[in-house]
Amino acid sequence: MKATKHPDFLSNLESTETCYRVKLEASSCLSTGRSAASERSMKSLWRPWGEWEIRVLLLGSLSLQVFLLFTGGLRKRNVASWLHFLLWVAYLLADSIAIYALGSLSLSQKLCHADGDTELHLVVLWAPFLILHLGGQDTITAFAIEDNELWLRHLLSLVTQVALALFVYWKSRPSNGGLIVPAVLMFVSGVLKYAERTWALKSASMSSLRSSMLTRPDPGPNYAKFMEEYHSSKDAGLRAEIVIVPERPPGDDVHVAEEPMEYDELVAKAHMFFHTFRRLFVDLILSFQDRTDSLAFFRRLKRDQAYKVVEIELQLMYESLHSKSPVIHCPSGRYLRVFTLGAPIMSLLVFSKADKGGYKDADVAVSYVLLVGAILLEIYGILLMAISSWSYADLRKPDKCHSAASRVVFLGVKYFMPEARPRWSNQMAQYNLVSYCLKDKSTWLTRVLESLEWDYNIGVKTTWDSLWYTNHIGVSLVLKQLIFRQLKDKANSTPDPMSYRRFGDHRGQWILKRKGCYQELGWSVDDVEFDESIILWHIATDLCFYETRDEDADEVEGDLNSGSQLPGASREIANYMMFLLVMRPFMLTASIGQIRFGDTCAEAKNFFLRLRGGEARPGERQGASALAAVKTDIDPRKVKGDRSKSVLFDACRLAEQLRGVEERKRWRLVAGVWVEMMCYAAGKCRGNFHAKQLSHGGELLTVLWLLMAHFGIGDQYRVEAGHARAKLIVQN
Repeated sequence: MKATKHPDFLSNLESTETCYRVKLEASSCLSTGRSAASERSMKSLWRPWGEWEIRVLLLGSLSLQVFLLFTGGLRKRNVASWLHFLLWVAYLLADSIAIYALGSLSLSQKLCHADGDTELHLVVLWAPFLILHLGGQDTITAFAIEDNELWLRHLLSLVTQVALALFVYWKSRPSNGGLIVPAVLMFVSGVLKYAERTWALKSASMSSLRSSMLTRPDPGPNYAKFMEEYHSSKDAGLRAEIVIVPERPPGDDVHVAEEPMEYDELVAKAHMFFHTFRRLFVDLILSFQDRTDSLAFFRRLKRDQAYKVVEIELQLMYESLHSKSPVIHCPSGRYLRVFTLGAPIMSLLVFSKADKGGYKDADVAVSYVLLVGAILLEIYGILLMAISSWSYADLRKPDKCHSAASRVVFLGVKYFMPEARPRWSNQMAQYNLVSYCLKDKSTWLTRVLESLEWDYNIGVKTTWDSLWYTNHIGVSLVLKQLIFRQLKDKANSTPDPMSYRRFGDHRGQWILKRKGCYQELGWSVDDVEFDESIILWHIATDLCFYETRDEDADEVEGDLNSGSQLPGASREIANYMMFLLVMRPFMLTASIGQIRFGDTCAEAKNFFLRLRGGEARPGERQGASALAAVKTDIDPRKVKGDRSKSVLFDACRLAEQLRGVEERKRWRLVAGVWVEMMCYAAGKCRGNFHAKQLSHGGELLTVLWLLMAHFGIGDQYRVEAGHARAKLIVQN
């Protein structure tokens, strides 16, 4: 029985296995068919991009060049973060797209042989445009000053990309003369533009700038020879006497009346001073003669014109660091512009008459767009060059007799850059500690951001605070007048070289002594570090401001006689200095300012949380009033110790002392201390950090720094007497 059933069982097993195999093969065929169909579908989707990829990249590269040309120079007068972000993206994409497109051209197998496949047309004419685009625009060569230090990388890119373009030309080998001539002209133009950009980057690097400003070594008078003659005369029994006539600067006339000056003279003088004072940006020194010339000129200027000269100098420095201006405003640069404009014009004429019957209409249209775009970009760049203050200053040089041409150029300068328009953003950031502590709520998002910042060193919380708690306001005439008046008073107060150098080291002492308050308030500027002084005076200014603020003040802005504008101006400086301490610490002296700020904020938040007691969050005025009401009879450090670096209640003690000063005198004192603190911070900030901020709309601190230098205040004047003129008098 078992023997008869066994074969049937095996046959059933075999039939089951066969059915399974058939199903498996069927499902495999079905899946293979589906994958093949999906591959065909993907290929059909990617085919249009493959056909139009080069054309889209070329037009995209041209569009980015247009955007950079028109917007590259806007950031020196704009602090908007969105504009800087767009420029940053466009600056990075412009090179990347051009390099990628050139690589795609070199890999393409469908190049334009005379008797070959013409699906991809005009490659030999398109490749030079990518080299031209890599040359960039006159208005922007470097996004940040650090990009200038990478000029060797751009030099290597120049060599490799030119070699790649030559490879594309060799690979295509067109026989159509209507392509060869335009291709050669545009190729040479592109190589020259790219080399010009590389040279501009090299010239703007800090090492090159510094070396270009160094003077020849000066051995001074021949001391050994002079002493040899002196001793030989004495040994001969003659009476020898040395009379020293030091080379001193001429006496300064401090009683010089201010007089208005024409705008064209201001522009010319700004260019003259720029070539001297740009040395400060690379930490070089100035001589007493530089101080004498500058001080004699600035004493005669009115406030607004003094600021205008400084603004023009800063604009020239920005253009030296971030554009091609120093390169294109030399004779070779002007001759080069003639060729780079003539090349696309000639190419367009030759190409328009060439036989284009074998090319697609779309490819011919792309070629025309590239040629016309190159011509328009060059024309716009030449117009910018012609109406710039660089051209005007060059035409006004004594060795050139172009008075008529200089007047025409100045009309363009005056129309497009009128005297009333600021050459920088004319704005200052505001960051208030009390306001921040009241508004910074603890939410799940802020806790995550704080965790990322403290645990993983990702500064997202600082960026978040910068976006939400920082705002920008215009620099008021009151503030400009405060700065101008104090600098002028200091410059006129002493002719002694050591005294004007010491003025740069004052951070409140000079004004406190002048107002007779140094004995009571000197501890807040002398016995503490600079960052601690900033926080102390920031909080104290806020507490006094909310107590004495007059909403109905209707004084004219800029009038300092009544003093009603001083509380607002003092608070603006206080908020600006706090912004520098928190968001721009590299512009201040090395300290633990951010640690002290964090500890002070933590203590302030605890105080306001206890004050609130579960009720609605208090406003800034209520918070300031609550802080001012705290009794500070005992030094807070004696009670709290020194582990926490918070100075919240030390600032309350300072505010209580300030409230004891008569109100009119108090605000003149507070405003004077803040101006002096700004001067101290500006003088101690290194030149390259000032240069770094020029591409971010500029900083008031940088304007103040250069204005101080022109008034002779600071430690940048190291040559104080020049060569001594020694006379050897020999008598029998």
